[in-house]
Amino acid sequence: MRPTDRRRLGRSPVTVSALGFGTAAIGGLYADVPPAQAYGAVAAALSAGLTYVDVAPYYGSGLAERRLGEVLAGRPRDGFVVSTKVGRLIRDGGAVRDYSRDGVRRSLDESLARLGLSRVDVLFIHDPDDHWTQAAGEAYPALAELRAAGVVGAIGIGMNQAEMLARFVRETDVDVVLCAGRFTLLDASAGAELLPLCAERRVSVVIGGVYNSGILAEPAQGARYDYAPAPPALLRRARRLDALCRRYGVPLKAAAIQFPFRHPAVTAVLAGGRSTAEVLENVAMAEHPVPEGLWSTLAT
Repeated sequence: MRPTDRRRLGRSPVTVSALGFGTAAIGGLYADVPPAQAYGAVAAALSAGLTYVDVAPYYGSGLAERRLGEVLAGRPRDGFVVSTKVGRLIRDGGAVRDYSRDGVRRSLDESLARLGLSRVDVLFIHDPDDHWTQAAGEAYPALAELRAAGVVGAIGIGMNQAEMLARFVRETDVDVVLCAGRFTLLDASAGAELLPLCAERRVSVVIGGVYNSGILAEPAQGARYDYAPAPPALLRRARRLDALCRRYGVPLKAAAIQFPFRHPAVTAVLAGGRSTAEVLENVAMAEHPVPEGLWSTLAT
């Protein structure tokens, strides 16, 4: 696998780079990022061939979309693929849940304005964990209508859990699911039902959160897991994984970013970065040789 390989999302016409750039960090996740640094990170990803960029209104209350749009301005539209999300409207600097048909349309229109684009390629319903009825009954049909009209090329659901994603795959006609944090070296739970189901239904899987919020990037004291301080038991597990990787001369980050690609249902992996250096490191980790013996050891 090369990070710049192009892969198709499900049965849609949309193709994405195998390694994509996630923008939560440039929206200020965990810490503010200076504008020039954020712009540099996006530009570095595009220059490295990571032409798939994922964003959401929720990231920095619109900041990530605005910053991404400023970098994309003037670039050839066929030179990048953008996915954004619906389900949270930005109001008074905060996010309001809205999975209604009208909410979907408003959210898309507002995203396009922030991005400075006339279209996005992929549209996800964002984190409808406690909103199944409205998300499945209103948001999904609205997305399906947008796809049928050619407004977007592919539609899907993005969540930090696997169970509801599997339900969407069973009960709707999505092209792709974005599963964050549930198919990693620490938590491969999406592999039990979701990934086999997606392979059977020809639904693509995009994996986010491969570092589980940082613990698999650097398993040091104070590391985060799923956006919160990591419990001691998980920190010990991450350190054991780090030690195993070191025996094979492989950085833990390399194993973490490459692990999802070992499942045939996985089309792309998203990795964020708050600087040019972090983006280039992600690319290097995706390209780092990993011996089969390490994978066999990690599987035991």
